[in-house]
Amino acid sequence: MKLVLVFMLAAIPICCYASSGCHAMDDIIAQTINSSVSVAEYQGLVKQYAPLPYDQKALGKLKQCFLDQSEETLANVKVLVDAVYNSKDCPQSA
Repeated sequence: MKLVLVFMLAAIPICCYASSGCHAMDDIIAQTINSSVSVAEYQGLVKQYAPLPYDQKALGKLKQCFLDQSEETLANVKVLVDAVYNSKDCPQSA
């Protein structure tokens, strides 16, 4: 889980530079962290961004990693994402 989280969080600054104000990215991150969204629902949400079967399988595993975490951990991930978006190095507002 830690490695997956590191890769996801490493991608956030790149995405905030590449797509300042990208609401689709914000929504996908929010749905990834949201524990009430099932793996199947999540795969449906990201299908347009990852249409291949092995992409869907990988995203299902990513979502399951987040579902396996406590609510406290998920809240901390949201705080971390907000901190990245609101940092001086990220020229967008989340």
